[in-house]
Amino acid sequence: MLVQNKNVIGVILCLLLFLVGFVFHGNISMYYNISGFLVVIGGTFGATLLTYRMDRIMIVYKVLVASYKIKKIKDPEDIVEILVDLSVKSKFKGLLSLQEDEEETSVLFLRRALGLLVDGYKGDAIRDILSTEMYFFRRRREDCERVLRTMAELFPSFGLVGSVVGLIGMLAGIGSTATILATIPIALTSTLYGIILANFLCIPFAGNIREQTDQELLLQKIIMEGVIAIEKEVDPRSLERKLKSFLTPSSRNVKLVSLKRIQERFNIVPQNKEKKSGKPS
Repeated sequence: MLVQNKNVIGVILCLLLFLVGFVFHGNISMYYNISGFLVVIGGTFGATLLTYRMDRIMIVYKVLVASYKIKKIKDPEDIVEILVDLSVKSKFKGLLSLQEDEEETSVLFLRRALGLLVDGYKGDAIRDILSTEMYFFRRRREDCERVLRTMAELFPSFGLVGSVVGLIGMLAGIGSTATILATIPIALTSTLYGIILANFLCIPFAGNIREQTDQELLLQKIIMEGVIAIEKEVDPRSLERKLKSFLTPSSRNVKLVSLKRIQERFNIVPQNKEKKSGKPS
């Protein structure tokens, strides 16, 4: 959440600097061209609708809204910690005890993976199912990114169309120098609109989707490997070392496994305590 807040502040500062550059140049009204703006917007969205289905465009809209919502996104080290905790719990209480965590976890992919584990699927079957889900998740996100990059290519082209329309109007007053000088800025603003909309909106939006996709695929890969290791009853220390290989070196210094913390979190009573508290025969 802190990172996203910093991004929002950065965008606002950059946008202010961007707009100040127009103000310093002089007359702001020179950059106002409603007809050129309508040509650019109408032409680009019309061509996009001819290229892609309407439901695909609506999916792109939903993905963009979700990607820019300020929400708590789990870090890879948090996922590693959860998986190591679950591995220790399965050693104490068995795999069926993980059904409780299946309902508690906030990560949908982890919940599904735990569901497969609790249902008794073997490691190869879990890998096959989760890999298929990861593949089509990536394909869906790539389709969204493709729509935005297509729009980024269309905006400058229709900006040029708007400029040509403005130049035609300028040529109508070719006998008057004042008319020509007054209409040249209006003719060129359409190209300006197309370049700004492509490079300030569409390309950054597509890049954001790619960034979010890579991050989520990393988390999904960690979850898949962790759940398969739990099914194979890999030692929690070995699991910790394996999953830490997905993390950056700076994130590997913290020891994730703490027996005391595991016992407190899952209400696990050590066997020696159980024997001491038992009644003598």
